[in-house]
Amino acid sequence: MAEVKSDIEIARAADKKQIQAIGQKIGIPSEHLLPYGHDKAKISAEFIKSVKANKDGKLILVTAINPTPAGEGKTTTTVGLGDGLNRIGKKAIVCIREASLGPNFGVKGGAAGGGYAQVVPMEDMNLHFTGDFHAITTAHNLLSALIDNHIYWGNELGIDIRRVVWRRVMDMNDRALREIICSLGGAANGFPREAGFDITVASEVMAILCLATDLKDLEKRLGDIIVAYRRDKSAVYARDLKADGAMAVLLKDAMQPNLVQTLENNPAFVHGGPFANIAHGCNSVVATTTALKLADYVVTEAGFGADLGAEKFFDIKCRKAGLKPAATVIVATVRAMKMNGGVKKEDLGKENVEAVKKGCANLGRHIENVRQFGVPAVVAINHFYSDTDAEIRAMKDYVASMGEEAILCKHWAHGSAGIEELANKVVTLAESGSSQFAPLYPDAMPLFEKINTIVQRIYRGSEAIADKSVRDQLHAWEHAGYGNLPVCMAKTQYSFSTDPNLRGAPTGHTVPVREVRLSAGAGFIVVICGEVMTMPGLPKAPSSEKIFLNEMGQIEGLF
Repeated sequence: MAEVKSDIEIARAADKKQIQAIGQKIGIPSEHLLPYGHDKAKISAEFIKSVKANKDGKLILVTAINPTPAGEGKTTTTVGLGDGLNRIGKKAIVCIREASLGPNFGVKGGAAGGGYAQVVPMEDMNLHFTGDFHAITTAHNLLSALIDNHIYWGNELGIDIRRVVWRRVMDMNDRALREIICSLGGAANGFPREAGFDITVASEVMAILCLATDLKDLEKRLGDIIVAYRRDKSAVYARDLKADGAMAVLLKDAMQPNLVQTLENNPAFVHGGPFANIAHGCNSVVATTTALKLADYVVTEAGFGADLGAEKFFDIKCRKAGLKPAATVIVATVRAMKMNGGVKKEDLGKENVEAVKKGCANLGRHIENVRQFGVPAVVAINHFYSDTDAEIRAMKDYVASMGEEAILCKHWAHGSAGIEELANKVVTLAESGSSQFAPLYPDAMPLFEKINTIVQRIYRGSEAIADKSVRDQLHAWEHAGYGNLPVCMAKTQYSFSTDPNLRGAPTGHTVPVREVRLSAGAGFIVVICGEVMTMPGLPKAPSSEKIFLNEMGQIEGLF
């Protein structure tokens, strides 16, 4: 076997075009691109407004099975499919999320794809990029500072400092900051209280940026953020602190989608980055809706497995933005099937057809779940060198027994040439007009019933369980006029249950709801289940230990 280059080596050797040339391919004049160097740019709000009357292209969602340490390659497949559609003569744009620094230096890795199906500049995308995450972090923490400042200067709004619900954020995995005491040090520093940090991708400001349609909508949503409650339990909003205007100013540039390119010089919009295990897991509405006005096909992804990312894409993003996906691609690997079938990571290189068959139950569950939303699906088998013909055949046969088709994809090794068959299948599905998309539950359903619907129909659990205090809080929000909001489930990505070690397709489990949070600005209720953390920690050997600058000043170790 030939020497396999690392992702960063492949990306560094890319023959990139000037970003203006990429914009030209999809009809964006250079004066509407705000360049960040030669290979990335923001798209002006004026241009976005000018194409709103254009006809929409077809929206393709790429989702996956539950992630395993074996790797699935969802972003890689998203990028590869975008290139594949362009290869067969379709005008296609890829829409993906931006990378969070925390996981880059932790364990999850980057968000630019891999092999010969990548978006470049890969190093920039996985680090500071165009500064969007820094802007979101700063806007969020400005609001935090204004809350404590208001309390310090007399608390005219009557905020109950025991009921401040707005935490601080940073774009790094730091478990030491999950729970803190702030304002220590005497009268000059304010009133001591409990507080804490979440990771930036879990910030409501991130969710708002990704769901807002324009700057006016952004500012309104920011003003709708509930930051605290008074002693009488009435809400205090960001607009009460006069924070919405300044926050919108900080986010003005961050609201504009970023244009970059694939290794094959096809356009990619990279914008926003909420995680799917603790937030809604999709790139921005502005990026997706703009891409749909410029292309025949828009290929986007939703984070982690379809039980989280796809469910939230359908029930939150599509519901809020009026999107109607034409087809879904479910990414799976032979290696992940074996892991779901009980094989240890160190033994994945050995052929084990029986383990593949056993592990396919996880894939089957995701196929069934996507069907519940009325969207036609195809399975993409993301190929690894160690896969055997017998293992691939077992996967294909299983998917065929489910009434769907599984297609072997070699885009990681061969770029668009390795994914043509999938591209043609996606076109067939999308052009068939068979999509009958509908969200899982109606707006009018009571909040706890929405939670139970997801638990029973998507997770196949017996029920959601919650303390009386959680149920009472949901009822209170219903009475306050928030009962029509969708719910955003925060739980482990590794299982249909809340136990990350329970792989496969478990049934009958209960899903404990530990906490609920109202994101009034974003427009959903966050439901925290089990032990999932909104501020991750670093592993024992974080990825950062292997990242450094070489003698030529180039980055090494970034995948």
